[in-house]
Amino acid sequence: MLHQSSPKGETIVITSMITKKDIGLVAFIGACFALLAIPILTNIGVLASVRVVGVIGAMIVVALGAVVALWVASRIAKKIPVVFQLAKFAAVGAFNTFLDWGILNILISVFAIATGVWFSVFKGISFIVASIGSYLWNKYWTFESAGKVNAREFGKFFTVSVIGAVLNIGIASAIVAWVPAFGQINPVQWANIAAAIATIVSLVWNFIGYKFLVFIKRGEN
Repeated sequence: MLHQSSPKGETIVITSMITKKDIGLVAFIGACFALLAIPILTNIGVLASVRVVGVIGAMIVVALGAVVALWVASRIAKKIPVVFQLAKFAAVGAFNTFLDWGILNILISVFAIATGVWFSVFKGISFIVASIGSYLWNKYWTFESAGKVNAREFGKFFTVSVIGAVLNIGIASAIVAWVPAFGQINPVQWANIAAAIATIVSLVWNFIGYKFLVFIKRGEN
């Protein structure tokens, strides 16, 4: 455990030691990541068919890979403490990103719509669901913020998330509406590329906002 000062002079406690809880949670995230990838890869044409054995195998492989990646991050964090926290945020971000994209692709498949106003509606729904998961995972695991949800913390989280939502939905929608797909990319594939670009921008904003504005842990040097 290490104490680090925030830009406002507050002390932030950073834990860099990996625990059994971390291993279990990141393994769960890895397995879900593989599972949620199925509707996405199927919808964009990468997967032609899905087999149960293949799905289970992918879940195990990705889960083990996630554990190894977090362990490596914990080793690096002995020198650069923030790396471990960043790795957990990345794992949570990957999980919620694929939850976002998975729901988006399910809605696109069910309604057979990948453009226009309905795309923005679908993207909004998927982003809201992913954001709820993001709050819980980041509060209690990534930033290890103790205690129940309180109005002040939730208000700051909501503000940061709303800005992230505007960036996420706005950028994705703008790309789909104003930037023409190139090459052999079809509308569904282009919708997912737009979602990917929007997600990267919003994740960078969210990490900075959550770390320095929302989930600040105070301790003594």
